[in-house]
Amino acid sequence: MKLGNFILANREPILLEWEAFARTCAPASAAMDLTALRDHANEMLSVIAKDLETPQTKDESTEKSKGESPDLSATTTAAEQHGAGRAESGFTVEQMVAEFRALRASVLRLWTTSKGAVDADDIDDLTRFNEAIDQSLAESVSRYTQELDHSKEMFLAILGHDLRTPLGAVIMSSEFMLDTKELSEPHLTLTTRIRSSAGRMQHLIGDLLDFTRSRLGGGIPIIRATMSIDKAVHDVVEEIAAAHPDRSFQIEARTGLRGEWDCQRFSQALTNVIVNAIDHGSKGGVVNVTVESNEHEISVAVHNNGTAIPSSELNGIFNAMKTSRENGNGSSGRQSNLGLGLYIAERILHAHNGCIDVESSDAKGTTFTMRLPRVSPARMT
Repeated sequence: MKLGNFILANREPILLEWEAFARTCAPASAAMDLTALRDHANEMLSVIAKDLETPQTKDESTEKSKGESPDLSATTTAAEQHGAGRAESGFTVEQMVAEFRALRASVLRLWTTSKGAVDADDIDDLTRFNEAIDQSLAESVSRYTQELDHSKEMFLAILGHDLRTPLGAVIMSSEFMLDTKELSEPHLTLTTRIRSSAGRMQHLIGDLLDFTRSRLGGGIPIIRATMSIDKAVHDVVEEIAAAHPDRSFQIEARTGLRGEWDCQRFSQALTNVIVNAIDHGSKGGVVNVTVESNEHEISVAVHNNGTAIPSSELNGIFNAMKTSRENGNGSSGRQSNLGLGLYIAERILHAHNGCIDVESSDAKGTTFTMRLPRVSPARMT
């Protein structure tokens, strides 16, 4: 009997062995009923059996062997639904992969037992069956990881949102205590430190929420309004300088550079870039902020001296939570997490139809350049 026909004729014994194996995948399987344990296995068997009976070209065989499915963007396969279900049920990806390994072994053992021996005519069936199993596995793993990533990002979004309320209470209380002007040492220093640390946490939570918003498909929203970019630059630098009295800053910007941008978001992006320069630049060096313009765009460059960013890291410098093994202070051999700051800055510039790039060398230091078009796309039409 051909393997496709065998699968359809022996569906129940195959599903019983699938169910028995799935039940061993503790702890997720402990509370699952028969329907949940067999999750989409019956439909996947039908797809596999149909695939075995469907003629395919050599190119289609090659694509399937690599886990490349046809374009089925308008539909969701049974294997994809299985991957989503296992992610929701708490299966590990290793357990889900093991289910397909067990299914492969069960079908081949039952089929070869019924035949007594496998002959040369069965080789094509075996090859096609393994390709079909691999294709189903690839679809399940892809959907499983998508669901898991989505769940993680939703968790981060909810966590960041829920942390804002108690953190707001800490900030408001510490500001009230400082405003009374009645605190003596050491209470004044401690309360000032609480306010500063809470402000830092608030900034980190803002980056976290922006990160999850951008990853969940919403992008970073901006509200355009007429603003003076040179004033925004001075305001940001003054605020950062107050928080870092041991660092020096220099601004080069002519007045009257106005345009329609989101001032709050631009300030957030510039803050992230300058803080990155402080964290990874030389301790005694000056952070230079230069604003230039032409008829098409305005650019804001942030420069610092220090050890150059390794060339191997430049291409991914704006990735979320990028990790470096050498920081700008010249210390090497340990990892330093660049966090979300540069990623958020890049997303904000992207929302403005702008961009940010970086140049870095030991001789010239590191320069991040933010570019904003002077005219919004809506004004161009």
